[in-house]
Amino acid sequence: MLHTPDHGAARAAARPDALPDYARRRTFAIISHPDAGKTTLTEKLLLASGAIRMAGHVKARGERRRTRSDWMEIEQQRGISVTSSVMTFEKDGIVFNLLDTPGHSDFSEDTYRTLSAVDAAVMVIDVAKGIESQTRKLFEVCRLRDIPIFTFVNKVDREGLDPIALMDEVSSTLALDLTPLTWPIGLGVDFRGLIDITAKVARLATERGGPLVREVPFNTPEDLIGLDGVEERILTESLESLTLALGVLPPFDLEAFREGHLSPVFFGSALKEAGVGELLEGLGAVGPSPQPRGAAGERTVEPGEDLVSGFVFKVQANMDPNHRDRVAFVRLCSGRFKRGMKLFNAREKRQMAIANPIFFFAQERETVDEAVAGDIIGIPNHGMLRVGDTLSEGETIRFEGLPDFAPEILRRVLLADPMKAKQLLKALQDMAEEGVVQVIKPVSDPAPIVGVVGPLQLDVLAARLEKEYGVPIRYETTSFVTARWITGERTEVERFMEANRSSTARDRDDAPVYLARSQWVLDRAIEEWPKLKFVAVKERG
Repeated sequence: MLHTPDHGAARAAARPDALPDYARRRTFAIISHPDAGKTTLTEKLLLASGAIRMAGHVKARGERRRTRSDWMEIEQQRGISVTSSVMTFEKDGIVFNLLDTPGHSDFSEDTYRTLSAVDAAVMVIDVAKGIESQTRKLFEVCRLRDIPIFTFVNKVDREGLDPIALMDEVSSTLALDLTPLTWPIGLGVDFRGLIDITAKVARLATERGGPLVREVPFNTPEDLIGLDGVEERILTESLESLTLALGVLPPFDLEAFREGHLSPVFFGSALKEAGVGELLEGLGAVGPSPQPRGAAGERTVEPGEDLVSGFVFKVQANMDPNHRDRVAFVRLCSGRFKRGMKLFNAREKRQMAIANPIFFFAQERETVDEAVAGDIIGIPNHGMLRVGDTLSEGETIRFEGLPDFAPEILRRVLLADPMKAKQLLKALQDMAEEGVVQVIKPVSDPAPIVGVVGPLQLDVLAARLEKEYGVPIRYETTSFVTARWITGERTEVERFMEANRSSTARDRDDAPVYLARSQWVLDRAIEEWPKLKFVAVKERG
């Protein structure tokens, strides 16, 4: 006999209309290795929610508008995501805030900051490739933050690894328990549909390669034996592997999932829209609502608190080139935000009126009248807000966990037109505030140095400076291989900088930076200056 475990906990959410507004929010990111299908899944989630009519178009105010989250020209040319997009949509009383993160490892800093703003993540895995390097890195960031993870095994309509073997690889590589909530009927050319283990229904296509619109309910999977329209060989193999999986893998446990120890697994094909609806339903049913946030001074901010608080995790310039705009992405952590209210900027130590807050739908936006904990709002501003800033109503709060990392590639920026020096400095300041690059000003050299994690960031910077600011640049290699922030007593720091003028600089906050020409040189400085610390990670805010 084949038996499905009781996954009732996977649908145990209370009726959305009976919950506080913030408890109806699901704020999540999609993470994956490049080419695993992350952007396609993003679009198809919007389609499954009813937010768009057809892949590629918004259903809003009678218009058909583009929904591609890869809106930057260089992203469209290269077919990759290098910025983090935000999309807000609603289904069945649940409001979803979806953050589509950069998949390319060169933009890991942006991804790290984006993951600080979510309560859950969807890990997309290519059925043919299994766990890939960037997936593993992003998963480890989620683990550091105890972020619950849904797993979506994509491209089951193509040839790939056996589902049991794939789940064993994921489980052993990531040290993560897995529980399948859907199961494929065949793979590749044999793909015929999905078994929804939780709903106890098989979803099949009425014609080969078509949408899974035919539903066949069952009590136990053995009821599906002899299922019309599916070859006996394919169905038998699928049911045997499902039986094995259900026999050896743990049942879904909500607490283990919320603690990040167990991941529910959904099989599907984003391109064919198979399994996407089940994933969306799972996000609504068991995805965590907004969670408490740690702040400086051992303060924990609860989402149900009355006063508004939030933090800036991203700044994006020129999303609309016609308006030369600058938008700060703010994750609300508590309270009920209302348009026009004044919030206190902890870094600037002053109040700012939020006159025109916006919700995002990729490039599209609309004015926000109200928002609650878990929502992502955009605040247009002219450079007043930076990544890491905390905004609050009344109490001075500083949220933690938005760091800058020491850059691994350092390049001197040279102008093609020396007359555009002012424009260059303004453009670099904008890019630094976004987190695209770090800008370092050497003490003994007027040419600024940019620091990045990966070389693709340099390509993006050059392309954006020319297109958005009309400032063509070129790069020149430096003799420096790494940078470290210098901390310690002020007099000792000044003494070090005076003794090492050719290798010291200031960052955009005027913090002292040491530029090392080799790891050996850095180790020697650490040894010779024991009263100083040479720091690789600096907290923003």
